[in-house]
Amino acid sequence: MTTMESLIGLVNRIQRACTVLGDYGGADNNTFSSLWEALPSVAVVGGQSSGKSSVLESIVGRDFLPRGSGIVTRRPLVLQLHKIESGAEEYAEFLHLPRRKFTDFSLVRAEIQDETDRITGKTKQISPIPIHLSIYSPNVVNLTLIDLPGLTKVAVEGQPENIVEEIETMVRSFVEKPNCIILAISPANQDIATSDAIKISREVDPEGERTFGVLTKLDLMDKGTNALEVLEGRSYRLQHPWVGIVNRSQADINKNVDMIVARHKEREYFASSPDYGHLAHKMGSEYLAKLLSQHLESVIRARIPSITSLINKSVEELESEMEHLGRPIALDAGAQLYTILELCRAFERIFKEHLDGGRPGGDRIYNVFDNQLPAALRKLPFERHLSLQNVKKVVSEADGYQPHLIAPEQGYRRLIEGSLNYFRGPAEASVDAVHFVLKELVRKSIAETQELKRFPTFQALLATASNEALERFREEGKTTTLRLVDMESSYLTVDFFRRLPQEVEKTANPAPSNVDRYAEGHFRRIGSNVLSYVGLVSDTLRNTIPKAVVYCQVRQAKQYLLSHFYTEIGKKEGKQLSIMLDEDPALMERRQQCAKRLELYKAARDEIDSVSWAR
Repeated sequence: MTTMESLIGLVNRIQRACTVLGDYGGADNNTFSSLWEALPSVAVVGGQSSGKSSVLESIVGRDFLPRGSGIVTRRPLVLQLHKIESGAEEYAEFLHLPRRKFTDFSLVRAEIQDETDRITGKTKQISPIPIHLSIYSPNVVNLTLIDLPGLTKVAVEGQPENIVEEIETMVRSFVEKPNCIILAISPANQDIATSDAIKISREVDPEGERTFGVLTKLDLMDKGTNALEVLEGRSYRLQHPWVGIVNRSQADINKNVDMIVARHKEREYFASSPDYGHLAHKMGSEYLAKLLSQHLESVIRARIPSITSLINKSVEELESEMEHLGRPIALDAGAQLYTILELCRAFERIFKEHLDGGRPGGDRIYNVFDNQLPAALRKLPFERHLSLQNVKKVVSEADGYQPHLIAPEQGYRRLIEGSLNYFRGPAEASVDAVHFVLKELVRKSIAETQELKRFPTFQALLATASNEALERFREEGKTTTLRLVDMESSYLTVDFFRRLPQEVEKTANPAPSNVDRYAEGHFRRIGSNVLSYVGLVSDTLRNTIPKAVVYCQVRQAKQYLLSHFYTEIGKKEGKQLSIMLDEDPALMERRQQCAKRLELYKAARDEIDSVSWAR
């Protein structure tokens, strides 16, 4: 194989791989798109019935395209030609049928028609979704050709009113790209000034640097006329030479005349033509294919540095992506257990970072202690509980049939116990609030652990195990904080009440005890004393409840969140471990696609290195 064939064949393979892997949206997707844009291709443009299909079939040497009147090509056909060894059997492959080889090219024609109808229906509408076809033959040169719907001037019955604009927009989307070579097909039996292909190519390529003019139907011109003005570049000059083509006649098509025979008849036509004999060596479909191939080689050589740069960038991104996706899961139980432990450690590391401040979220626990708990303590209904009416009621009930003599101790105790009971609500609420924060941090940590994204089943198991542990820590936290409240109720601070008589003695002009004992001032003083003691207890609990919560919940979660889970994992066998590491099928597919791309790009880079300096 020549250097030229190697280069063009390489581009063909890269383009095909780009197409095969094009649905994958990995890290290198933008680079991947840029690589496709950097590779040259040939777009076949012409009006309806200009002979586009015949030109393509002449280049391929096979009769394989649908035929008919009106708009036949209703979807772009990306045709990749691959030259194979002489004597090898020709065959075709469709991208949408990757495992099926077509050796009967009449079936290729039928499949193109069926695949077109699958998207557009059996109508005359068009679709920009391309059909990808590869043909492997010893009778072709390595090329990528894109057959586009024929340009038209009016919509016919069954077509939408905007069909003219739709076709032109589709064609422009291909030919406007700077690396697109335009094969402008014009029939010789029409005025070149009216050529749809020349019109659109002039608009997107005004200098004619990437346009190849092809003149068809030379044998159908009126007697006494010829197309030398066009073919010799006097009528409309392009930077590349015009090429004349003689297609098979309708009679030849009806008789299924072989394309090889048709090529021979084409050579004879030009060789024996009094008008075109001097140009015979620059005419015909075979010359056109070689001309395009030679031009592609020069374009590819000029693009090699940028193509290599894009491939290198894509290789780097793919290697990073593969590292991010992780290695395939090992089959032995020991390796699987090691993988599970590594996943757990990665999760625990991120969870601890949230708690310790390396990641956001842990500050919400401090907010519970610094804002929510004090606010809840301030809102407790002590004023209602220690109202004058309620104090009278509680003290009187505590005295029973015999009123207190000096101080209503039982009344005090009942008022204090009733007040302290209100602290149970904020204590439990603090436990629940911190529990909610910890659960949310578990959820966030699982989501942020990149290694876990491969294993949805294990994510669910890890979340369940973590939440079960947090529930145990919450119960322990509730038990401890409520015990703190009960401790305050079970033993009152004696020094506080011993100071009360002294406070009474300091008041000016105290009333006689037998008068003051049942006055409102007496009950107000009792309520005030109880409120003061409750305030003392509130300050104490405000400091001790956070300590208990942190010790029982936060500290335990930080140190022992997965302890029980580790014990359970150690009891599992290989099959159970495999189920736990049931990888996300989408990620498995993603890794396979990444590996395919990486293999392709590395091979392409090596191949470019091997042929780029050859002459």
